[in-house]
Amino acid sequence: MSDDIIATAAEALEAEALPRLREVHTDATEDCGAATVLPPALRKPAESKSPARWAYERLIHYIKRFEDGLEPGEEVAMAMTGGHSGVLRIGGLGYFDPDIVTFYGTDPSGAKTQLIQHVTQLSVILRALPRPRPETPPERIGFRLARELEEDEADEEGAPQGPDAAAETS
Repeated sequence: MSDDIIATAAEALEAEALPRLREVHTDATEDCGAATVLPPALRKPAESKSPARWAYERLIHYIKRFEDGLEPGEEVAMAMTGGHSGVLRIGGLGYFDPDIVTFYGTDPSGAKTQLIQHVTQLSVILRALPRPRPETPPERIGFRLARELEEDEADEEGAPQGPDAAAETS
């Protein structure tokens, strides 16, 4: 008898659908994420989530990892690609099922800003900007978003499932 593991068709399909992260950089000292363990929310098959939720969770992952490399005097901001709408200092991130992701923040003049983006049009550049008030601690939105995502994940594990389950209220 062989020691090979035989998977059922369902197990093989699930394994194929599980998210993977792969990055390679020209700078060998750059963190490529190879050693990064994906948070539990990102280890679940994408088919169990709406496109908006899936994009939201991955954006949180990228923002948090980007913030990990920032200097104490910097905060994360984003620029929209393909347009001239400028830079948005990220203050929040949300989604509206099934296919809308929303960014909240301020523009360089300090004006309140919100970007509403369809997931098929999603393309952003994360940027490190000097903090507007260097005397205050840096605001790391990625860490807060990741913590809330972990809390949501824990809540969902104990939440009722199926058509009679309560609607999400976050």
